[in-house]
Amino acid sequence: MVQHVEQNLQLMTKRAVKAENSATKLKQENAVLQVQLKNYKTENEALRSGQSASLAMVKQNAELALQNLLTVITNSQSSIKQLVSGAESLQLVADLLKSIDRISEVSEDGK
Repeated sequence: MVQHVEQNLQLMTKRAVKAENSATKLKQENAVLQVQLKNYKTENEALRSGQSASLAMVKQNAELALQNLLTVITNSQSSIKQLVSGAESLQLVADLLKSIDRISEVSEDGK
């Protein structure tokens, strides 16, 4: 009977040692996972802040492009107005030249 109790104690001791080893391994694994989690959180925050910075840069570039586009539109409208005015002046000159031809024809007939 004593021998049987000793065997049970030895088995229980082995189980306890096994359980302690297992608990130690799990604690170590937990510590590694906690460090990884902290690193992932830090990386995630860095990516988010980088994404925000990129988005801000995109918005700034879009605003600059819009301002440049508006400037080009204003300048082109001015150029178009000048071009139309020049075309109207050329049309007036062409009409005057036609009139000169008529005047010279009338003068020759009137001689």
